[in-house]
Order: sequence, then C-alpha cells, then structure tokens
Amino acid sequence: MTTIGRSIPHDSARGHVTGAARYIDDLPRVEGELEVVFAGSPAARGTIRSIDVEAARAAPGVVAVLTHHDVPGHNRWGPIEADEPFLADVEVRYLGQPVAAIAAITREAAERARTLVRVEVDEEAPVLTIDDAIARGEFLTPERFIRCGDLEAGWARATHRLEGTFRSGGQEQLYFESQAAIAIPGEDGQMVVHSSTQNPTEIQTVVAEALGVGRHRVVAICKRMGGGFGGKETQGSIPAALAALVAQRTGRPARIVYGKDDDMAVTGKRHPYRSRYRVGFDELGVITAFELELRSDGGAYLDLSSAVLERSMLHADNAYRFENASISGRVCRTNLPPSTAFRGFGGPQGMAVIENVIQEIAIQLGRDSLDVRRANAYGRDPSEQRPNRTPYGQEVRANLVPEMLERLAAEGDYGRRRAEIEHENRASPTSLRGLAMTPVKFGISFTNKTLNQANALVNVFTDGSVQVSTGATEMGQGVNTKIAQLVADELGVDYEAVTVMPTSTEKNNNTSPTAASASTDLNGTAAVRACEQIRSRMAGLAARLLKAGDDEQAAARLRFADGAIRDAESGASISFAELATAAHRERLDLGARGFYATPDIDYDRESGRGTPFYYFTTGCALAEVRIERLTGELWVERLDVLLDIGRVINPGIERGQAIGGLVQGIGWVSTEELVYGERGELLSASPTTYKIPNVSDLPAHFRLDFVENELNRHNLKSTKAVGEPPLMLGLAVWCAIKDALASIRPGLVPQLRLPATHEAILDAIVALEDSPRELEAPAPREPATAATSIEADQGVATTQAELRAPSRT
Repeated sequence: MTTIGRSIPHDSARGHVTGAARYIDDLPRVEGELEVVFAGSPAARGTIRSIDVEAARAAPGVVAVLTHHDVPGHNRWGPIEADEPFLADVEVRYLGQPVAAIAAITREAAERARTLVRVEVDEEAPVLTIDDAIARGEFLTPERFIRCGDLEAGWARATHRLEGTFRSGGQEQLYFESQAAIAIPGEDGQMVVHSSTQNPTEIQTVVAEALGVGRHRVVAICKRMGGGFGGKETQGSIPAALAALVAQRTGRPARIVYGKDDDMAVTGKRHPYRSRYRVGFDELGVITAFELELRSDGGAYLDLSSAVLERSMLHADNAYRFENASISGRVCRTNLPPSTAFRGFGGPQGMAVIENVIQEIAIQLGRDSLDVRRANAYGRDPSEQRPNRTPYGQEVRANLVPEMLERLAAEGDYGRRRAEIEHENRASPTSLRGLAMTPVKFGISFTNKTLNQANALVNVFTDGSVQVSTGATEMGQGVNTKIAQLVADELGVDYEAVTVMPTSTEKNNNTSPTAASASTDLNGTAAVRACEQIRSRMAGLAARLLKAGDDEQAAARLRFADGAIRDAESGASISFAELATAAHRERLDLGARGFYATPDIDYDRESGRGTPFYYFTTGCALAEVRIERLTGELWVERLDVLLDIGRVINPGIERGQAIGGLVQGIGWVSTEELVYGERGELLSASPTTYKIPNVSDLPAHFRLDFVENELNRHNLKSTKAVGEPPLMLGLAVWCAIKDALASIRPGLVPQLRLPATHEAILDAIVALEDSPRELEAPAPREPATAATSIEADQGVATTQAELRAPSRT
C-alpha cells in the first residue's frame, strides 16, 4: 500500500505535544560551556569613536569579551554581497547592531556584563523611511527593469487611466524559537555548530570565514527549528559566528540564544514597499498598459534584498496578462536592521499592488471586481489571440485559475452575497461589509538558478530499515515526513521503517536553503533518485533469488510494495529485510547518493527575460469582511479557498501548511504593523505590542479545498509546492476591506495602506467622508514612456485623497 496521499502525522508531532522534541536550547549543557550575548550599538547611524569593554571583562563570571579586533578571519558576511560585519568596526548602521560578544559561565553573568560595555558613536541623522532614503539618494542596488510589448500602443488603446501610490508594510516572522546556536570546538581547528537555521551550508560558510579556516573544518547541523518563515534563511549567521568565535578563542563550547526582545529588535523582517503605478484600461477593465515602480526598504545591508525585489517584479502580474508593461525596482538603504526573507519572498509585495489596481479599476468603472479579474486572468493554455506569456517571457501552462474563479464563485454563492452586501451597505449607518475574490499564481524555483539543486544520502540496513539524509531542514512544515513517505513509497517499505536524519553539512554538501517552497521538490527528488539506484541493485539479486530470470526484463517485473519484493508473473516473493540481508552477504552496495537539478529554467536578470520557474502553484480565495464604521474594527466573517497543488503527498500536512500560510497572510494585510521610533527603535517589539492573528480573528465559516490538476505531470509524483502560495491569498481579505470602503462614496477610490489595521481603516473612512461631495475620481497625469522613470515626480501626491489620508512606510 502506497504512503503517498495518506495523512501520516508529522514525524515530530508527539514530541511537539509532549515537549520531548529538542530545540537548540533544550540540548544538554556540557562541562565548561559558556553563555554568549552581544552588546549592541547605542545609535542607528554613525562612526564608532571607541569601544570600551574593560569593565565587562572584569565582571564576575565573564570569561571573554570579543570585538572586531578578535575576528581572525573575515569580519564581513552576506548571502549575496559580503557587506555586513559580524561585529561592527568602523561604523554602525542600525540600533542594536552587534558590537561586542560577551561570554560568561551563566547567562545572568553575561547579561550583567553586557550593560558594562561602552560604545561611543559620532551620531548622524538616521534614514528610517523609504521616502527619506529616496530623497537622500540612499540605495543598495541599481534599478532593474522587466519590459514587454509597446507601452505607447497600450496607452493609445486605453479609454481609462488611473495612477497612485501603494504602501505595504513589513512583517515580523515571530517564530517561537529565537535565533540560537551552539558551537563545540574539536581537534585541529575543527568546529561543530548546532544552529536553528534554514541554511546549514551558509552557517558552515560564514563560520569558516569568520574563524579563518577552510569549510572542511566546520560541520553545521540542524535537527529542527521552532519556526522559520524565512527569518532563519540568513539571520542565523551572526549568532552562529559569535558562538564559534567564542568557542575558538576559549576552547570551550559556547551557546547563544537570543531573547525575544533582542530577536525582534535586531533581526530582519519582511521588506516594506512603496510602489507607484500607472495603468491604462478599457471599458471592460482589460489592462492595456501598466507601469510599476517598486521601491523596497532593504535596511542597513543588502542581505537578500536584491533577490526579494526580483521576485516582487516577477510576480507583479500575479495571475493577469500584461501585453504592454514596464516594471522597475530598486532597493533603498535605511538605518533599520537588514530586511530579509519572509514567506513569499517578495511575491506578496508585488501581488498586493496589482490586486489593489484591480480593485481601483473596478471602482472607477463601477464594475464588480470579479468581472475585472476574469477579464484580465491568464487562460488555461496559450493561444494566438491571447498568449499566456508573462512580462518576462515565460509561458503559463496548465493554468486552472479561470476554472477555479468560476467554481469558487458558484460554490461561494457570490452573486447572491454581492447583492445582499450592496443592499446592507446602503441601509446600515454603522457597519460596512465587503466581498472580494483574489487569485494567486506563484512561481516555484529559486530565481538564482544555482540554488535549484539538491543531494540526498539513503542507507538501507540489513534489517530492512532505512536512513535518509538531505539538505532540507525541518521547521515544522513537515518536509521530513513527506521525504520519508517518498522514500518508503519508492522502496515499498512501511513508513515506520524510514528515519530522516538531522540535516548536516557532513553528509550533504553544498546544499541550498530550505526556502522558495521548493525543498520537497528538490530534496525529495534527490532522495527518490538515490532509492532508484538501491532498488535497481536489489532487483537484480531478487530476480535471481526468486528464479524469475537473469535479465533486465525479469528485474522489471518485480514490484517493491508492502515490505516485500514480488514477481508479478509467478507471485513468488521475498521480504525487503531478507533481500537486504542477502544483498549485504553478496557485497552489494545498500547506500546511494542521489542528485537533482531542476531542468528547463533560466533567467537573465540583465534583460529581464527568461524562464525562472519550473511551474506555478495557483489558487483563489473568496473573503467576506465586516467593518464597524465608527471605530474601524474589522471582522473576517467568511473565507473560502481553492488550491491547485497537484497530487497531494500528505493531505494533513499540506492542509496545515495552506491554512497556516493563509492566516499569516491575513495577519500581514490586517493586524501586523511594525512601528519605529525617531531613533530607529522598534516600538512594537514584543507579542504584547505586535499583533499576530488570534483564534478570534479567524472566520467562523472557513473552507479549504484542494484541486487535483490532471495537467500537472512533470513534477515529482505530480505534486506541487504548497508552503508559500497560500499566504498571498490573504490579499482577498485586504481587497474585501477596500471593497467595503468603496461603498461609502461610490466612484471615489479609497486610499488604504497595508496592513489595514483598525486605525488605517478608520483613517480611510474619515478621508472618504471628509472629501467634498462634488469630488470625482482624480484625472491621471499623462503616462510616461517606457524609458521615463516615475521617480522624476516622486514628491507629488498622486491623488487628492492621499493628501488627506495619513500613511506610514
């Protein structure tokens, strides 16, 4: 019986419930182990005048205090560009930036000593917003472009135009387990690092570079993480390096575990964006010309910002055709902690703009937004009349978005509810309701072609049990469980006979991060390929033992299933364990290394053309909201979701991922707001002031269904990635809020920022109610050509409503 398609419990489920699952800080202390903390910069921007650590060194219990002078190797790191110091040396660029590492025999002693470190800085005025960065010319990247078609022709065809500025805020990952690492020194300069990381290879790399040793002397291990969401793709580098530096200097194991306050204050978050757009469209709402200028807040150092921006540009179309478009983007530098990966990796910020544009087109035309989405959506397959080609030139195939929109509209009783909502909004003076359906088309693959590879090690033992090692890291998403299912299915053994080992750079070298929703695709395929090698060796021996023949045809007749190998012709069988014992006796190799590189992908970022994705995961969501008009309070009343994720490996885990991602998306668009003070300090720096969705924020009516796409046959077991795409469906809630607000002044476009917190909703309501009664939708300026930058008039408010409605970056 196959394990594929079964809801097998997460391999750590019992440990999660009982507390037996160990995380970094649960690992037992060893003799001589030191606790490490860091002392941070007292200013967000400035030149370091002095670093005085003498009092801290003399404090009770302190064993070592290290500064940049004590880094024997490189004091710079970065996943794309090595521009960020482990310990600040010449200047500081954000508040709390690590300046010194303190190691003591207890955490309490280390914390006390931290207060004794004195860092003097010649302070400069920090840059804290995207607008300030643009005004001061602070950028981390050059401008990039993706262009298609003929904008001039598109503008000529347009009978209507609109333009505006859209702002989306950042988001804190708020994983339960903070950044953590343990470094254990060994012989001959070797170092073993246990890290809560999505990227053990990067931990191995940065630790080796900081210590000034070859990578062969460093082993990075990750058993599991207590959540990641992208926040542990790069952000584990500094804590791991600090622990390793202490371990190398003292010869003693060193442990660093950020407190939640430190973690929220100094680690990277989702990028805030300021996006300016111009769009031309016809009477049906079909977009004929689209210009988009993206500006992201990269924070103080580059980190992954250029790659995040690239994905925003690649997903600016979401599920809609653009025949004539110009999409540009640039990363701004501010004096906040470097922004980093977050579930969706820039896709949400790009999609949010076009979904906002669709809502505004519908409002301006007085049409239902679902009709505008239908009119612009990619079709099922390319045709000469309406080619399914993205702005960067990739064909969209086997696309079920149109069918899913129609199915969800029918099953969700869209027409009746729309009429009911419009009637209630006209009748009620105190509450508003809104309805919106949004699709998602999310590309699956790393946009960096090199990262689309994986290797796996599979070992079969003579009792028929199996160990699997891959580069995938487990952060609660169930990747290990699904890989074990794939291996069990390939070898025909029971799921319980397979164990996925802790991820280690010693067994799997040069691995890619567990990110981009591609980890099961990559690592699972590599594991299956390793199994194919082992099975081929075992099948030849089994054919001889079962007297089925001695040729390839005989071996091909054998079926590996239910813990046995059977000859389909004679019915003779041998158990998998017996065959493994016999294979060992015959000196057959029962171990194999599999390798996989994603085929048929290539993207040229200089020209903005290519095929960056192997396939697309698609879906749609229908959201209904209610707003208290006097306070801006929001309730999500109903949510219906369809997802095309191909053939499902583990329905329970996939469902959990889909719901979790969707709820995280709802938090991004409605409740989660990062607020900074004038010095660059994070004011919403704990769960008491930063509001993630609660159980009470979820709708009473919530339905999620998977759609099996019969056209999807080219990927592993015909499955599709599920980790990130559902998050973007949270935009249905935001669009439903905007839909509700639009009923206040029909024809007047509400100006609503993201997240649409209660305060933001109330601001939008006040702005709409205060607008002059005779005010019509503002006339757009003349569109720029493809060669013209919208940046030229960046300081001009683009609509009258925006002048009155306060906004935040």
